[in-house]
This record gives sequence, structure tokens and C-alpha cells, in this order.
Amino acid sequence: MKLNPFNTRIGLALGGGAAKGIAHIGVLKAFEEEKIRIHCISGTSAGALIASYYAFGRPAESILSICSTLNLSKIINFTFKPGGLFSTDSIREMIHRDLGDCRIEDADIPLAICATDIETGEQLVFREGNLADAVCASMAVPGLFVPVEINGRILVDGGLVENVPISPLAQMGAGITVAVDLSHVSRYPKPEDTFDVISNAINIAIDFSTRKQLKKADISVPLDLSRYSLTNNADCVEELYMEGYRPMLKKIRQVLWYKRMNVVISLVKAVGKVLPFKVPEVLKGLKRLT
Repeated sequence: MKLNPFNTRIGLALGGGAAKGIAHIGVLKAFEEEKIRIHCISGTSAGALIASYYAFGRPAESILSICSTLNLSKIINFTFKPGGLFSTDSIREMIHRDLGDCRIEDADIPLAICATDIETGEQLVFREGNLADAVCASMAVPGLFVPVEINGRILVDGGLVENVPISPLAQMGAGITVAVDLSHVSRYPKPEDTFDVISNAINIAIDFSTRKQLKKADISVPLDLSRYSLTNNADCVEELYMEGYRPMLKKIRQVLWYKRMNVVISLVKAVGKVLPFKVPEVLKGLKRLT
């Protein structure tokens, strides 16, 4: 991608984190309070759900009122279909109830939703198509939810490939990328049984990849939410909401700084890319002249 020093369009990436996704709503509230426009938004898993509501015009307070009572028991339906214990039907019904049977390309803010093809391991980025289908696919945790089939492809949680979906933002025209990671932990829970060991192993693998991917963002907001539940935070909604709001509010100045200094930052990035290759060539030329 060519660097554009005059591009100050902000792209926001919201990562996965199940019931911890309420923290994303606090992040959005910080942007709203400071009247900073988000030009495009991407999401994976729980981040895909929150991003969808915001992209379709729901303000942060409205999203909070909808999602504050969400927990695993309310969004799961036992199923006898192969591939998982539960279906994503409740998630689909919720989207239809609140936003309608809509298409991604009709969002007020350009929206990207990420899922993973469980057969090829490929990341699929949905920027058009049925909204509910894409969100359900992005939230289909392998082994827990039945995979979602779209256009003949068997899809599961997008977090397997890119838990904080920064990569689609550049293609959507973002000049400044902000990434919110809900899983930035320094230590994992002590395993009590086999399931805990497997869960920790999966999370370690995903988080290792995520930390490398976060380096591609201009501004990252890493949140350690290890004391919150992945399944039900109904008794600490406001607290979890503030876990996203406060750190993002502190980062807002950095966002504004990027907007003002983007020309200089882009030039520094450009020089950094050019120098490692050009300097040796110049030195070789000088040696030939002496």
C-alpha cells in the first residue's frame, strides 16, 4: 500500500473476547464524547457483533443497553447438528430484531467482519453480504458453536487467524488504525482440569499471533480483562464498560496527535522503508568512485 500523508481517516479494529466484548462499547463511547469520527470499522467474534451495531447507526449507550444482559446462556441453543454443541440462531434472531435482515454494504460506516474457513485455514473478510450470516460465522467458536456455511465454505470464529482484525482497515481506506485487544493478559488461569489446559493452550497460540499483529496498528489499546468472565459479566457491566472507556480516553490524545502529524509520520515510515535498501547501494557507488 502506498503511504498517503494526507489520509487521516480513522479505522477501528475490535477484537474477540466473548462476554468481555462489553469493553468495546466503552471504547466507542470515548470516541463519541470527543467527537472523533470513525471512518471504517472491523470486528472479529464479539467485536464483529459490537462493530455491526455501531456501523448501522446505534450509539454506544444504545448498544450497552442491548448487550448488558447478554451471557452465554442467552445466546446458545442446543443442537443435534454435527460440528458443535450449540447453534448461533439466537445471535441471528437478535440481529434481525435490532437491525433487520440487512446487508453489510448498507451500513452507515464501512464495515468488515472476519471469519475463518475451517477447511483451508484462510481468513475471510466480509464487506458485503448478509450481516447476520457473517456475524454468526465470526462468532462460531470451534467445538462450541456449529460452523456457519456461506457460499459453500464452512466458517468459524475469525479469531483463529486474526483476533484483532487490523489488516482489512487499510483496504477500507484507513490512514490511521486503532486496534482494541481484549485478551492482553500476562498470565493465564491455573488449569484445574483437561478442558482448562486445552483452553489455555488455544488462548496462548491466538494471543501470541495477536501481539505480533498489533504491531501493525498505529495505536493499540491492549486490555487485561483476565478477571472477567468469557461467558457472563451481567453483574459487572458498568465496570467492564469502563475498562474500555478509560484506556481509550487516554489514547484519544494520541489519535488526535496522529491526525495532526500524519504527514511527518508518513514521511518517517517512508524513509524507514527506503533507507535499509538504498544506503548500501550508495555506499557501493562511493567505493567505486574512490
